[in-house]
Amino acid sequence: MSHPHPKPIIGITTGDLNGIGIELIIKSLSEHQLLEFFTPVIFASNKSINFYKNIIGETHIQYSGTKDLKALNPKVINVFNCWEEEVAITPGVMNEIGGKYGVRSLMVATQCLKDGQLHGLVTNPIHKKNSQTPDFQYSGHTPFLRDKFGAKDVAMMMCTNEIRIALLTEHVPISEVSKNITIESIISKVRIINDSLIKDFGIDKPKIAVLGLNPHASDEGLIGKEEQTIILPAIEKLRNEGILAFGPYSADGFFARQQDKNFDCVLAMYHDQGLIPFKSFDKGMGVNYTAGLPVVRTSPDHGTAFDIAGKNCADHTSFLEAIYLCIDIINHRAGYIENTKNKLQKSNTSTRLKRTKEDIVE
Repeated sequence: MSHPHPKPIIGITTGDLNGIGIELIIKSLSEHQLLEFFTPVIFASNKSINFYKNIIGETHIQYSGTKDLKALNPKVINVFNCWEEEVAITPGVMNEIGGKYGVRSLMVATQCLKDGQLHGLVTNPIHKKNSQTPDFQYSGHTPFLRDKFGAKDVAMMMCTNEIRIALLTEHVPISEVSKNITIESIISKVRIINDSLIKDFGIDKPKIAVLGLNPHASDEGLIGKEEQTIILPAIEKLRNEGILAFGPYSADGFFARQQDKNFDCVLAMYHDQGLIPFKSFDKGMGVNYTAGLPVVRTSPDHGTAFDIAGKNCADHTSFLEAIYLCIDIINHRAGYIENTKNKLQKSNTSTRLKRTKEDIVE
């Protein structure tokens, strides 16, 4: 779907039906000024939305049910009905039903995104264990979307206004992390991050920090060899390409000295190395963004929160930030395409003028 558009159309998935996803949607979209900036499409059923509306109580949310994305009402919240059957919703309970319909919401929304009927997608959390089906055998949204859109590689990038941290390895056991760290994988991730920072965040010359794997970034090879044999060579190759990559940095000292403030993104080697500092800093406003896709997808940076589901106490700040970031990236991409197109047109025009002058002289 092309852009600019009067308002981008953004799909929203429910996440696990028994988690906090729909509660987050209702609370966020009750802020009506949001509808000035995008047209929301919730992939669910009217009954599931009403179920959680009744739990939350007084809300200002009004919606229009539809089965046709070509007939959306841009002035209201739209619910695209993915199922009609009665579904037993049991907030806080991890069961097959919650996982099954959370995955259905995701599958339908993703197909609509792939078909060009949406400008972007905001996904709510699913649970890795009970979302496994014959059609969905993934550890999370990121690898699923990578395969769905045929991307060779993507980067899980955690974002706030203050910090961005991407992961080299995602949901990998610690015992297998080092096996997945290669010169090629680092180069691939940093290229994706660099490209995304330019096109999606409007940063002309991004600076990217790369963390080491071992304590003290190995102390020059005394504590492990990955920094000298893998990470540093990868950084040198990236620098030769003109990418401003720096490191490897010792993770503890890097964050303790607030060196992250000197960079546009940090590449962590494994999940907790990146997520522990990120969630310590994000103040509940973090967003998970999948860099490297041909489409825009964001998500809140938390899980299904079964322990508080159905209790009307979920904080929707991170989900709201995910909506804002999705809108921002859609607009940044559109602006980048327009600007680079104009540069190409100017270049072609200059060439034609030069040739015309040469013809006149001849």
